[in-house]
Amino acid sequence: MTIGQALVAAARLGLERLDAQLLLLQVLGRAPGDRAWLLAHDDGPLDAQQQRQFTILCARRAAGEPLAYIAGRREFYGLDLAVDARVLVPRPDTETLVEWALEVLASRASPRVIDLGTGSGAIALAIKHRRPDAHVVASDHSPHALEVAAANARSLGLDVEFRRGAWLAGTTDRFDLVVSNPPYVAAGDPHLAALVHEPLDALVAGPDGLDDLRAIVAQAPACLAAGGWLLLEHGHDQAAAVRGLLAAAGFEQLASRRDLAGIERCSGGRRLELG
Repeated sequence: MTIGQALVAAARLGLERLDAQLLLLQVLGRAPGDRAWLLAHDDGPLDAQQQRQFTILCARRAAGEPLAYIAGRREFYGLDLAVDARVLVPRPDTETLVEWALEVLASRASPRVIDLGTGSGAIALAIKHRRPDAHVVASDHSPHALEVAAANARSLGLDVEFRRGAWLAGTTDRFDLVVSNPPYVAAGDPHLAALVHEPLDALVAGPDGLDDLRAIVAQAPACLAAGGWLLLEHGHDQAAAVRGLLAAAGFEQLASRRDLAGIERCSGGRRLELG
């Protein structure tokens, strides 16, 4: 079997061409950016072991397993992160939250930041990478997720503090920024069928998807320094509801930010006085 024939076989399984190319590059031990190399070596042969490995990877992808889990890696905000089934796959839209976080921290020297439900550590590590002077705490209720995040921090050489906990319960510190991409999918949402490979407890938050967002908004005022910000990622149709929660909790300067598709994906507010 040649490289070209392997890609044709993957297409018959229903794989997108880009996914098939990335899987084949993984099998061949080449970088994900070497797609042009594949085109230039379309008639290059695969040995029996490479064919078997490619077939197995294609079957996993055809069954819906995220490409990031198969590769074991995901790029986020310029950082190369290890990911597996213990954590959600970081999405490009979440970079909107990081950009906003960096904006609100721009005028603060040595800010204190906590990332709730850190998962792979993507948000916390991206902020620490761009703001080395920040003291960044990454928390999660899952010890397995914290293992992944801590390993990513070590690999990247980023000094982040890790804590196990349920949102801000028991936290006595004051932060300049509380940031989170919590579960926000409603139980019974039909989109969950396409997410069966990812951890359910990192996706679902009650009948309307707002349970965890409610908890964070309620807990955050007591953990924010004067003028501190709470920034949250949420579902495509939840911006108005989240702004309502923030307003009821006494937050001001309420706003929402749009993701790459133009959808209001993040909402936040500022705590002007101590809670």
